[in-house]
Amino acid sequence: MSNRRLIVTHHAPDLDAITSVWLLKHFVAQDYADARIAFVNPGNTITLQQAEEYGAQLHEVTHTDTGFGEFDHHQPERAKQRVCATSLVYEHACSIHPELRDDEALQILVEHVNQVDHFEEIYWPESSTPRNIFTIQELIKGCELTDPHDDESQLYFGFSCLEKAYAALGQHVKAKNIIVDDGREFLIKAGKCLAIETSNDETIKVAQKLGYQLVIRRDPKLGIIRIKVRPDAQLNLDVLADKVKQIDTEASWFYHGSGKMLLNGSTKDRDQHPSKLSLEQVTALIQELYG
Repeated sequence: MSNRRLIVTHHAPDLDAITSVWLLKHFVAQDYADARIAFVNPGNTITLQQAEEYGAQLHEVTHTDTGFGEFDHHQPERAKQRVCATSLVYEHACSIHPELRDDEALQILVEHVNQVDHFEEIYWPESSTPRNIFTIQELIKGCELTDPHDDESQLYFGFSCLEKAYAALGQHVKAKNIIVDDGREFLIKAGKCLAIETSNDETIKVAQKLGYQLVIRRDPKLGIIRIKVRPDAQLNLDVLADKVKQIDTEASWFYHGSGKMLLNGSTKDRDQHPSKLSLEQVTALIQELYG
């Protein structure tokens, strides 16, 4: 077995342990991309004999969230600091790749893990509601209930969650920036609305959270148009749906029974026809119909 790096963390890895390993493998990839992973009891370090079973010598071992080393935070001098294994690995990664400090999605992810590791989620709004059970850290705990003593399975489940969360965070951050840079605000009687030309569908949800009563998004690549109204807005798209279907007969339009969504195109529909209307035409039509 050829020698290569070995990352060691603790059994039943929690979100901090999992994320710290994930960061090493993904953002310090030149050293850890193909590193093997081993598990020890919390606080312990791996022995030479155990390391050799993985084809590694002790100088090729990196402990994280255990062992009281560089990437552990359970030492007396660190225990009261607001750091965790993930934040320590993140700082190390940034020292090698300074451009990572500009990655807002990664910053948000690391801060989330740090909050959780310091039990700061008890301060989150509505922290006692069951919806919090659906967060990554709680799902990882669920692994211990459904598949106990399988450290590797739990680790890779966490990896998968982090990959998806990081991708979604990236879209969210981009959406916020796109709204600021490219969004076109306009008014109707129901309130302020937003028209935007982008392939980023997350802009619709982000814009609604920012208070826009109606959002129009046109995909410049696919030509599809999606129009959504906030669930609490005093606005119904019946009139617009009828008008659009009259003037844009060849396009695939779906009108949701809630009266809040008029959609031309979806990732769920593989046989759709884009609208011939421009963003400006749809905006003007909405202003004409809804004042």
